[in-house]
Amino acid sequence: MVIPAIDLLGGRCVRLVKGDYGKPTVYSDDPLDVAAEFAQAGAKRLHVVDLDGARGTGENKTVIESIVRRNDVEVQVAGGIRSAEAVDAWLSLGAQAVVMGTAAVRDPHLLERCARRHPGRVLTALDVRDEKAAVSGWTETEPVMIGSLLARWDRLPLAGVIVTCIDRDGTLSGPDLATLARVRSMTGLPVHYSGGISSLDEIAQVAAAGAYAVILGKALYEGRITLEQALGK
Repeated sequence: MVIPAIDLLGGRCVRLVKGDYGKPTVYSDDPLDVAAEFAQAGAKRLHVVDLDGARGTGENKTVIESIVRRNDVEVQVAGGIRSAEAVDAWLSLGAQAVVMGTAAVRDPHLLERCARRHPGRVLTALDVRDEKAAVSGWTETEPVMIGSLLARWDRLPLAGVIVTCIDRDGTLSGPDLATLARVRSMTGLPVHYSGGISSLDEIAQVAAAGAYAVILGKALYEGRITLEQALGK
């Protein structure tokens, strides 16, 4: 599965390089148009991230709600989802899934409660920097080993794990296949990969490495590949 990403900062569609909030590249002032273009190109699902919410400096709730209400594409919502109430609200509004990152790492009891309340509708974000889990919008890392996190998550009825290699994210420097292989060997959950992909060949490499889905961002926005090509149309 190929899932295009829409990252929101200050209401605009942006991409960061290696998680650096100080140097965002703005690709559109109208994320709703971007969502419509991806849907028209054949996307079955969108990965929509509230970057302001992820680092706790604001939110893009109104924009995301408008994207979620589209009836022609599924949406998985990420960024700043740190309570059971937030999970309930997004799924009730119509999101197909929610992504828990900081909360999944720091509050295992909350994650378990949400996963069991909504089986198959919650994904965890494993954002990797220096072989540690990054949290708070990638601005901090937790002293917890990836293997122990995955072992904990594997016991839950999750929809999957999203692996983002932060040092590759937004760089178009190629996927971190070694990290993907490590994660795949540690979990039976579906693994979504994100970070560094710049070509159709690299999408194929990620798929061959066992990823259930690939999340594409900068490669689409920079025109390295089209969504139609990525979807095989």
